[in-house]
Amino acid sequence: MPRSRALSPHARTVLSVLLDAGGQWSHGYELVRLAGVKSGTLYPLLIRLEAQGYLEAEWQQPTEGGRPPRHAYRLTASGVQLARANPPEPSVAPASHGGRATI
Repeated sequence: MPRSRALSPHARTVLSVLLDAGGQWSHGYELVRLAGVKSGTLYPLLIRLEAQGYLEAEWQQPTEGGRPPRHAYRLTASGVQLARANPPEPSVAPASHGGRATI
């Protein structure tokens, strides 16, 4: 399904992290850490990208006892194309606080 809206900066960053993974599975916690996004932003984004066919996801059993299964993600072929066509934007200066200095 072709996209009709521009990707958010968070989406571009997450796609870039997944592209850098080179087809390996990535877990949500790892993506939160590497992309610098909060889990409340990450998981809805991952769900949307998966529904649009840009990601595939699977539950993986833990390698250590006592740990819960983890949901892992990787780019599909169309996800790789989307990630390559939408690299992260250059960093933007921190938002101004109305011209007031913050301590």
